[in-house]
Amino acid sequence: MIDLRSDTVTKPSAGMLDAIMHAPVGDDVYKEDPSVNELEKRVAAMFDMDEALFFPTGTMANQAAIKLHTQPGEQLIADKYAHVYNYEGGGVSFNSGVSCKLIDGNRGMVTAAQVESSINPPDFYHSPLTSLVCLENTTNKGGGACYSLESMREISDVARAHNLGMHLDGARLWNALVATGQNPKDYSSIFDTISVCFSKGMGTPMGTVLVGKSDLMKNAIRVRKVLGGGMRQVGFMAAAALYALDNNLDLLVHDHLKAQELGNWLAASNAVKKVEPIETNIVIFEVHDEQAAMKHFESEKVIISNMGQGKLRLVTHLDYTQAQHELMKAIIKAL
Repeated sequence: MIDLRSDTVTKPSAGMLDAIMHAPVGDDVYKEDPSVNELEKRVAAMFDMDEALFFPTGTMANQAAIKLHTQPGEQLIADKYAHVYNYEGGGVSFNSGVSCKLIDGNRGMVTAAQVESSINPPDFYHSPLTSLVCLENTTNKGGGACYSLESMREISDVARAHNLGMHLDGARLWNALVATGQNPKDYSSIFDTISVCFSKGMGTPMGTVLVGKSDLMKNAIRVRKVLGGGMRQVGFMAAAALYALDNNLDLLVHDHLKAQELGNWLAASNAVKKVEPIETNIVIFEVHDEQAAMKHFESEKVIISNMGQGKLRLVTHLDYTQAQHELMKAIIKAL
């Protein structure tokens, strides 16, 4: 079986399991877990942020950040493909009482001009007060596209001029950093809060860290508690994340190269109409016959994601081996 549905399907490696089994732990609700404290300190330093807090999931970290930035009845700005809008169960409205102003961006990415034109006049009380801009890097539904630092700075300048907060959904930010060579410390001047996930390309069983400025993060642990995210000896999972930082971060480049090759093979197939641009580990492509393509992959014991309307998705990851990759070349050729 070749599972390319997502980079969330990985299993811990032998080295990661060893790190988990030997992790020093404590009660994190009392902030007494040494492994969690070490991870939070390390990630905060990487992004030159004041504070960090460990969350069980990326969705909870994003939802907490939105709650920290907003008040009920306000509105955030995001691309129409944004994960916080499409894939977090309506949490924006349920948890924070906030609506979304959606922008028709390019592959999940928006521009400063689009953001500025989406801000509601603050003195026009008939419309929601705009209070937050949410970006996503890399973009999930946009096929793993990466923002440039310049684009994000331009958006941040607009947000600052209008007293808006800036949150980054960095579920696959590690992929963006590896693909672009960007320095994570540069993000601290652009964003107020950033979530970074360890259970995708980094290969851990769970865990996301929210980093941010102290004036916002002082309330983060209370919001995490309200959302049910208090954890006890979770240092076992923090140890997995620390192991991933030391051992798996540099391996993301191999996922990106395999994705590029998959895209090239797909582009050469007569069964494929279009392959969207590939920057990281996500490959989105369109086929002429969706049903036939899915049946072919299923018969070859390949699991992929069907996004509907003829669009299919492959995601490379740590557990996708070179042997499987070579087999995929023949499977795609036979499509």
